[in-house]
Amino acid sequence: MEELEIFRRLGLALAIGLLLGLERGWHARDEAEGTRIAGLRTFALTGLLGGICGVLTQVAGPVFLGLAFLALTLLVALSYWMQSRAHDDLGLTTEIALLLTFALGAAALLGDMAAAAAAAVVATALLARKRVLHGWVAQIQRFELAALVQLAVISVVILPLLPRRGFGPDQILNPYELWWAVVLVAGLSFLGYGAMRVTGTRVGAAIAGLFGGLASSTSTTLALSRMVRADQSLGPSLAVGVVIAGSVTFLRVLVVGSVFSRDLLAALALPLATMAATGFAGAGLLSLSARKRHKTTSDLSGLTNPLALGTALSFGVVLIVVLLGTHYLQRWFGAGGVYAAAALSGLTDVDALTISVARLSHGDLALHTAATAIVLALAVNTTVKGGIALAIGRAGFGLRVLAVYAAVLGAGAVALWLGP
Repeated sequence: MEELEIFRRLGLALAIGLLLGLERGWHARDEAEGTRIAGLRTFALTGLLGGICGVLTQVAGPVFLGLAFLALTLLVALSYWMQSRAHDDLGLTTEIALLLTFALGAAALLGDMAAAAAAAVVATALLARKRVLHGWVAQIQRFELAALVQLAVISVVILPLLPRRGFGPDQILNPYELWWAVVLVAGLSFLGYGAMRVTGTRVGAAIAGLFGGLASSTSTTLALSRMVRADQSLGPSLAVGVVIAGSVTFLRVLVVGSVFSRDLLAALALPLATMAATGFAGAGLLSLSARKRHKTTSDLSGLTNPLALGTALSFGVVLIVVLLGTHYLQRWFGAGGVYAAAALSGLTDVDALTISVARLSHGDLALHTAATAIVLALAVNTTVKGGIALAIGRAGFGLRVLAVYAAVLGAGAVALWLGP
């Protein structure tokens, strides 16, 4: 390593120590001189020490760096023991930050400088946001923590273990993809709940609807409708989220279809853009109505399980049934079953149907027929989501959603008839 490069990296190691030391020094600014385990100068020197040890490691080998870190750890432990005997504060934050400063200083010499600098900034941000982080922890309820752990288990532990290959007729049943649908439903339920806990039911519902529409509007409708069943006062606000999710779906399908068939874009653009615009306009009207009729928002006290794992598992079973039904329907009726398959696919999700029809449009399937099949699938899917809102989320909630969806379907039918 050239001398100029070594000086640059040592400068970064010093800067890392100064950054972390500035935060720790400010945090302990009211403490008497000599009672602090480390301040600005100690952190700066520790960062520089890590850099120097990194330089020496290139000559003496990695064992030297390990021994240096061990020596610093023993010194910090001894200082902590002496401080704990004189004071009641048993926090280890400053001590851990000091060891991290040494490690980042060494990383600035031996590793990627950008990564070391980024880690230092993140660490400083975590140290500076103590009250905010502790406030969040204090507000978390036991059932919310349990739901988060369940979500982590089904997504991080179970999902990677499932085989990513097909089983059954023509290998259409992929365990990984089916369980991913379960994770998606559960995750969207938790996302919607978390967004409303942080921003309130009105803004949080719109956020949940936006992201839910990008992933699965049917799953989002299930999750938000379940929240309304637990607390009816959420209905006006969550209806906005459901309609937004459905409107985003039209734009997502337009993108997916055009990716697999550029020629299909011209046939789909008018009807799907019209349906999306009508849906967003309806969501705006629902939002205005919710503000006029409901001056307060719910505290979500009626919800006891934001994960809705049972709903997610039920959705997975329904998905398996629809996949098998679509497979046999296409086998028995061939090209003539495209519309029937589209209607059946619309019961759960339209992405698979959209991709299949887009590929068929390169062959014998006419573009208008392909576009009609996709719009039909969306119409069925939209009707099903309205039915879910009505059946699960109470009558008032469902009627709000169905009123907007009726206008959406009418506008889409007219646009499809007038289009190319």
